[in-house]
Amino acid sequence: MPSRRGGGVFGYPGFTRLWLADSVKWLGFFGTGLAVQLLLIDTLAADQRDLGLARSAQWLPMLLFGLVVGVLVDRVPRRPVLVASDAVCALALAALCALGAVGQLSVPLVAAGMFVVGAASMCSLTAHQSHVPRLVPVHDLPRANSRIEQAMTAAESVGPALAGLLVRTFSAPLAVGVSALAHAVSALTVSTIRVDEPVPDAHRRGRVLADLVEGARWVYGHRVLAPYAVALHVWFFFNSVALTVLVFYASTELGLGPAAIGVALACAGVSGVVAAGASPALAQRFGLGAVACVADWLTPVAVAVAALAPAGGPGLALLVVSQAIYGTASGLKGPLDLSYRNAVTPDRLRARMNGTIRSINYGTIVVSAPLGGWVAATYGNRTALWLGVVGLCGAALILTLSPYRTARLPEAGAEAPGHQGP
Repeated sequence: MPSRRGGGVFGYPGFTRLWLADSVKWLGFFGTGLAVQLLLIDTLAADQRDLGLARSAQWLPMLLFGLVVGVLVDRVPRRPVLVASDAVCALALAALCALGAVGQLSVPLVAAGMFVVGAASMCSLTAHQSHVPRLVPVHDLPRANSRIEQAMTAAESVGPALAGLLVRTFSAPLAVGVSALAHAVSALTVSTIRVDEPVPDAHRRGRVLADLVEGARWVYGHRVLAPYAVALHVWFFFNSVALTVLVFYASTELGLGPAAIGVALACAGVSGVVAAGASPALAQRFGLGAVACVADWLTPVAVAVAALAPAGGPGLALLVVSQAIYGTASGLKGPLDLSYRNAVTPDRLRARMNGTIRSINYGTIVVSAPLGGWVAATYGNRTALWLGVVGLCGAALILTLSPYRTARLPEAGAEAPGHQGP
């Protein structure tokens, strides 16, 4: 591993290039989320059920293929997976942009495009989370993941604001096209990373089911990872219930325009950058698990504030506060979660571990997004938001009562087996 003489984790060249690629890609990714929703609402006159369908389609690949992808990624070099995934996302989003520009889009076509994006993103997420420990040593993972989280939350700040501005000034399809360009740039950047990756074990190619079982047994048989994973699955389910209707709620009930919604959502990125920067130091002082538990309780508070927002200017102010709290929670917890679960998992199991957790997390959205849309259309947007609050409190309670509450990273030098440097 090359010497890290200065610049912290940016002293590792492979990590630096991955961070730069992520920064560009996430700028487009978070813009896409708002742009596609505004495209559905404003251009295609979609309702909450249509929004739930499109969101469900994006994460359906996780439910269908997530576990198998974890096995396959463990058998191949991970950098090519990252490059190919970004390229596929770029092509799919470019197709949506072109169809939207000529007026040929429909809700089913948007859902189909998001299914392709979701499938490619699934491969990218699984490979990415398992690739970072190959670029930096385990004892530097909290700092590395903190920098990644800061880049992501900064993009979460700028992306929606940029997308809102593009939609207001030009069109929603153009905003989707900008995201396609961002994914293309990311693919080119990642392709320049040089890292020695372990040679895949050819003898395991016929043992897909055995490998699936081994990965699942590692996660759900682990004293700390098991309750953590269950709490995270519950969190994703009810977080999706709330997020599925949030933009529709802000647009129709609060009376906010694309630019105002973009600015409000951007506040999550601003607070997230600050929180992610403070996360490693707070974890070192109070314990990784304790900080993560506090962050989990902040999420239902954020959704509750949004549910209480009135229409007009006061509603925008409360939505800004809500997103600032939400971003703080994500910024605090994200780097710590990723660092812990990768630090305690051997390299040969990391893709399967991440694939198992991710596939269930995002697989729940296939059910929760349509559920959130149905509840909102039937009983009102605020009812769907309060349902999210109740479920998110349940997730926080599960985590707080579990051994994860006292979790800490392994000591430096006690790295998981199979660690490879850049």
